[in-house]
Amino acid sequence: MDTSRVGVLLSLPVLLQLAAGGGSPKPGALPRGCPTHCHCEPDGRMLLRVDCSDLGLSELPSNLSVFTSYLDLSMNNISRLPPGSLHSLRFLEELRLAGNALTYIPKGAFAGLYSLKVLMLQNNQLRQVPTEALQNLRSLQSLHLHNNRIHSLGKKCFDGLHSLETLDLNYNNLDDFPTSIRTLSNLKELGFHSNNIRSIPEKAFVGNPSLITIHFYDNPIQFVGRSAFQHLPELRTLTLNGASQITEFPDLTGTANLESLTLTGAQISSLPQTVCDQLPNLQVLDLSYNLLEDLPSFSVCQKLQKIDFRHNEIYEIKVDTFQQLLGLRSLNLAWNKIALIHPNAFSTLPSLIKLDLSSNLLSSFPVTGLHGLTHLKLTGNHALQTLISSENFPELKIIEMPYAYQCCAFGMCENIYKIPSQWNKGDNSSADDLHRKDAGMVLVQDEHDLEDFLLDFEEDLKALHSVQCSPSPGPFKPCEHLFGSWLIRIGVWTIAVLAISCNALVISTVFRFPLYISSIKLLIGVIAVMNMLMGVYSTVLATVDAFTFGSFAQHGAWWENGVGCQVIGFLSIFASESSVFLLTLAALERGFSVKCSAKFEMKTPFSSLKAIILLCALMALIIATVPLLGGSEYSASPLCLPLPFGEPTTTGYMVALVLLNSLCFLIMTIAYTKLYCNLEKGDLENIWDCSMVKHIALLLFTNCILYCPVAFLSFSSLLNLTFISPEVIKFILLVIVPLPACLNPLLYILFNPHFKEDLGSLGKQTHPWTRSKHPSLISINSDDVEKQSCDSTQALVTFASASIAYDLPSNSVSSPAYTVTESCHLSSVAFVPCL
Repeated sequence: MDTSRVGVLLSLPVLLQLAAGGGSPKPGALPRGCPTHCHCEPDGRMLLRVDCSDLGLSELPSNLSVFTSYLDLSMNNISRLPPGSLHSLRFLEELRLAGNALTYIPKGAFAGLYSLKVLMLQNNQLRQVPTEALQNLRSLQSLHLHNNRIHSLGKKCFDGLHSLETLDLNYNNLDDFPTSIRTLSNLKELGFHSNNIRSIPEKAFVGNPSLITIHFYDNPIQFVGRSAFQHLPELRTLTLNGASQITEFPDLTGTANLESLTLTGAQISSLPQTVCDQLPNLQVLDLSYNLLEDLPSFSVCQKLQKIDFRHNEIYEIKVDTFQQLLGLRSLNLAWNKIALIHPNAFSTLPSLIKLDLSSNLLSSFPVTGLHGLTHLKLTGNHALQTLISSENFPELKIIEMPYAYQCCAFGMCENIYKIPSQWNKGDNSSADDLHRKDAGMVLVQDEHDLEDFLLDFEEDLKALHSVQCSPSPGPFKPCEHLFGSWLIRIGVWTIAVLAISCNALVISTVFRFPLYISSIKLLIGVIAVMNMLMGVYSTVLATVDAFTFGSFAQHGAWWENGVGCQVIGFLSIFASESSVFLLTLAALERGFSVKCSAKFEMKTPFSSLKAIILLCALMALIIATVPLLGGSEYSASPLCLPLPFGEPTTTGYMVALVLLNSLCFLIMTIAYTKLYCNLEKGDLENIWDCSMVKHIALLLFTNCILYCPVAFLSFSSLLNLTFISPEVIKFILLVIVPLPACLNPLLYILFNPHFKEDLGSLGKQTHPWTRSKHPSLISINSDDVEKQSCDSTQALVTFASASIAYDLPSNSVSSPAYTVTESCHLSSVAFVPCL
């Protein structure tokens, strides 16, 4: 006879005694058998539910009713269960001992619990399964042992638990697979995730044909037998995460009712062609974070609703890969190496609403069969630069594109303008008919038609407005015009024309006699070369704006990722940094020159100056190369500049440039402040220094003023200050930043007397080698230069002699008299101090 039936028969005298005593207790009286401080309530006519949880108990209550059906002793301090302490609770169906301090459960602790169905022993300190204590609990259906310290299971620890359906061994310290579960023929749900199990043997669940769900993820599993999951006809869910050493897809023969399969974080490189033959009822397939390269056809898996293949090595989607999956709703293929998708690969997926193809190698995207999509992700496919029409996705709500320009097709305003054209599509009537139709749209026949018209129009607008496309276009990702405004366009064209023409003029005059050029003129000429490079940058941008006028979105991605954008971005940074370094060198050279002239000392050798110029160019070259090494930050925007916002690396790069350039301007300011202090003492020696000192001072003042907005912009981006509009930032980057490239030569042309003399000499001297051994000497002693280089203050200082020093190349072929310096003794020299 069944043990539970025997227990019930033995309890009949007690039941008869209770009936003779008057049945249930009177209303308002404390239920008989309810321990002190515990909460009790009836469970039907005879049974009792007892709640003694969280009372700080250190031992079991002593006066429990024999009719207790539910006993909650969780969250106490019970550390031991004496044998036979619960033997009288023959009607107990659920016992909760979770959250206590149990370390061991002796034999006989649960003796007499013939009706026990649920036993909760989680969150204790058990180190092993209480083998003998659990034996013969034939009615037990659910056993919870999670969150203990169990490290091993005895081979017979579950003997006699023939009714057990749920076994929870999660969050323990198990080292080996619990082979003792093979005796649990009725087990339906098994969990042993978050343990230290390293292998699952062959035919591990051969004795558990009733298993429906298995959870064993987050184990350092290195080996799984291919036959481990065979012949589990009731298995519905199989989850295995983090099994990093699995290299083969398991053999699932006889497990035909599996609905959800998750095998992530393994090293599975291929799938068998018969995977769907074994799993015809599969609904969810998650094989993410594996090494899959080629996919079989899933057309037999007609019930598939969700597929997740992200983070694999898949390179191609064939026409039959997902063919005829009529129920598929979600497909995730992100972070693969997909470069080719057949044009009809998605044509037979009518239920597909979510498609993720982000971070692949796509250069084209098939749209056939995707009319029902509501979520589409294509971000990270940098080779996908073509625009995708919004008409192919009428139900789309969220879309992520590789480039902001591709979101222009999904913009609210653009779509609103398309509504009238859609209404009039296919209309070939005459102009009068069109006029009457337009009038009829306003003069509707009755009020009912007007309401229907307005409702339809409002629904169309809501549908258009609901599309969320990212990254969104803006001033730095324009849809129509690169420059955005005519103010910027006119400014850039003006800078481009002036920078090219004026710098070319300065270069031609300064370098007309390259063998007889002074130090300061060499610096001015090299600065003009760098300014011309900046002019080239503005010219190219202006040309791109002109050729893409009104349709920049069609060319934006191509321009950003092209070589041209990289080249002019590199030239702009190289030219701007070289100009700052060379201007700093010019300021220091003028100060050193005036100091040496005042003390009749030898100037810096010409070769040393050339070496320093090359060093400045090398530093600028290194700075301009950094964005190329850091992921090609020049392609971050169509302006081909590493913009001072967005990525932290880009912001740090721009802030570092601003700090470096600010240091250069500080050095220039200090040098010139000291120089002018010396000038006030009358230390200036000659007219040449006077004009050039004033010219470099003018360049310093102009460049410093124009650099202030750039510095403020960079620091505001570092501090996340958002009060500066993007339009203002764009104006600063396109107009203010390259403005010195045209102002520097203009200042030299308009205000420096040497330019006019050099320009005249350039026109007059057709044979420069036959005129004079040192043509620049004529320019130095010219009365015209003298008059133009002095201030309005006509203070004349007479010198008995003046020693005018000229820098010449060390390899000059001229006469020895001009090898280093040339002294010109004059009776008197008219001189005006530069104050």
